[in-house]
Amino acid sequence: MRQALINENADLARLNTRYVMRITGDDPEGQAQLDNFIDPEARYPVIVTTSRLLSTGVDAQTCRLIVLEREVGSMTEFKQIVGRGTRVHEDTRKYYFTLVDFRKATNHFADPDFDGEPVQIYEPGEGDAPTPPDDLPSPDEGEDTIPPQPGDDETLIDEPIPPDIGLPPDVAEPGRGKYYIKGRPVTVLAERVEYLDEDGRLVTESLRDYSRRAIRSHYASLDQFLRRWRSTERKEAIIDELADEGLLLAPLMEEVGKELDPFDLICHIAFDQPPLTRRERAGQVRKRDPFTKYGPQARAVLEALLAKYQDEGVVAGLDNVRLLEIPPFNSMGTPLQLLRQFGDRDGFEQAVHELQAALYQETA
Repeated sequence: MRQALINENADLARLNTRYVMRITGDDPEGQAQLDNFIDPEARYPVIVTTSRLLSTGVDAQTCRLIVLEREVGSMTEFKQIVGRGTRVHEDTRKYYFTLVDFRKATNHFADPDFDGEPVQIYEPGEGDAPTPPDDLPSPDEGEDTIPPQPGDDETLIDEPIPPDIGLPPDVAEPGRGKYYIKGRPVTVLAERVEYLDEDGRLVTESLRDYSRRAIRSHYASLDQFLRRWRSTERKEAIIDELADEGLLLAPLMEEVGKELDPFDLICHIAFDQPPLTRRERAGQVRKRDPFTKYGPQARAVLEALLAKYQDEGVVAGLDNVRLLEIPPFNSMGTPLQLLRQFGDRDGFEQAVHELQAALYQETA
């Protein structure tokens, strides 16, 4: 994709090799340009191709054009992507952005859950300006539409008795497999869930079989996958690659129904390996206690990272220093103070990579 854009913008790309950059977890050259891309003062890069950059909290204030060339099934992820374009940057007069969608991801805009009630409703009359005036009152500022006294055809109820909305005694709580329509029990005879692959085609085989085939088309053997996993410091690069191959990780995780991390899920589904839960992997690391060389505060940071992996399933971005700005890390000290406990930023990243290696030590 990057080369295609360079070919179409050859005159501009000749002025600077960074005019178009590919920024992904497995591309050090592109990663080095991330700060320049989000810096409004930096001239290059101008165009970036990426897999998950726009859904990871990157604050690209001057982003004016977003092009979607893959399915975005998650409403949350779609909002995160759109949010990158809604940043306002007054110095460069950036007040809007353009969204080009080749995968019908913008269908999410039609979802009633996408947004709440409108902030303002303006219906211009004949001859009125198409844009609302600045002093148009909001609905909350209008006149009170509730009269002070009830009308002749109205009945005043001071303390109404709330209706009984509880479930009948023999009705199970939601999620237990019992359904009732108008008080009558019904049975689910069949259930069908459909998925689309990376090209937008309907997946007609089982999700497990499809995922197994998608993984093994990229890694022919378990040894090949393990070698790649061990040699890659940023594990999210492997996850992004498999997502581009069509691996539906989130629904696959729901179907398996276990607290597995992507590594165990892939090994289990594609190569029939017995999985370990995140809690089991974290427990093995704590038993080995591989971080005795660090001081108390650095060990506390690593333990908190391990807890995030265990409880929240955080695998990608564990070495991102911005994690140090959120709880519980911000109660331990400022990011700079915490980085100093590891020597510097490189030392922190090295410690996180050692933590990740310890998580998968038995696979080495």
